[in-house]
Amino acid sequence: MTPAFEKLQQHLKQLPGVGYRSAERIALNLLVEKPGRLPALVAALQEAAQAVRRCSRCGNLAEGELCAICADERRATGTVCVVEHVPDLVALERSGAFRGGYHVLHGKLSPIQGVGPEDLNIGALQARIAAGEVRELILALSNDVEGEATCHFLTEHLAAPAAVKVTRIGFGLPSGGGVLYADSVTLKSALEGRRDYS
Repeated sequence: MTPAFEKLQQHLKQLPGVGYRSAERIALNLLVEKPGRLPALVAALQEAAQAVRRCSRCGNLAEGELCAICADERRATGTVCVVEHVPDLVALERSGAFRGGYHVLHGKLSPIQGVGPEDLNIGALQARIAAGEVRELILALSNDVEGEATCHFLTEHLAAPAAVKVTRIGFGLPSGGGVLYADSVTLKSALEGRRDYS
């Protein structure tokens, strides 16, 4: 293989869920089997890189100041579901079980990996609470040690002083499971079965 092919394959391999063989197949498909698709893919990547950013309110993907969910006046924005990553938000939206607002942390606390509160999207959540936007925080974080530590931190540092109700989704998931891999029925049950978290 050529150096340029190997460089492309290495970059593809860095994408989540793409291993060596998958990266090789994608590169061969784009360069040899379907080269006509390559310019459109490059253009779409460049356009997305320039247009897509984080919503200033919740951290979701947006092309303007606010994402489509934050801009939707029909949403019950006083109830905010806190998730780790954008794919978790997408999974909850797909379930159709929640019609409130969201807040994406873009991770969870993990001292072992050097992730502290300053590395997460907590400042914007603090601002939303201080502005009186939030009546209830639904913590929809992973059912693992880091997820629980993040829930505890949020409860201790954000909600108590502002008298915001904090609930934790019920989990029909094994310990260590997350929102992303749950089916719609499980997510709906988890939201309906949320409990006070304090």
